[in-house]
Amino acid sequence: MNRSEAREIAVRLCFEISSKECDPREVVSRFFERDYYDTLAGEDELYGDYPQQNNLEYIEKLVLGVGEHSAELDGYVEKYARGWKFARISRTALAVMKTAMYEIMYMPDIPNAAAINEAVELAKKYDPPETVAFVNGVLGSFVREELPI
Repeated sequence: MNRSEAREIAVRLCFEISSKECDPREVVSRFFERDYYDTLAGEDELYGDYPQQNNLEYIEKLVLGVGEHSAELDGYVEKYARGWKFARISRTALAVMKTAMYEIMYMPDIPNAAAINEAVELAKKYDPPETVAFVNGVLGSFVREELPI
């Protein structure tokens, strides 16, 4: 499993947490129970390989961090979602943007451009082109306006 696949799993877990309003620790713990995870491989090739320790740690840090900073990240999305009402944003696009914003703000080992590029690639898998452009625009504005040079 590569970093992009680990990120996609994290985004899916963030989506689940936001849609069900459940405890991120419980979701991560349950999801990575080996017996449960192994059942997922037949449903989606993304789950074909159980994550190695470094990817498990990355996914957990990302999911728990997005959960902990959810309100803050929602605020940034809302601030830079110019021309879009917050309620109009798909939950998938929201999970993608919040994940990228968390990486940009709290994971300095991940370059901003990489976080944005990965977010755009994930958005392409799940959302229509206008939403992909929106995700790119929100993240670009967020980086330009919120981060010191």
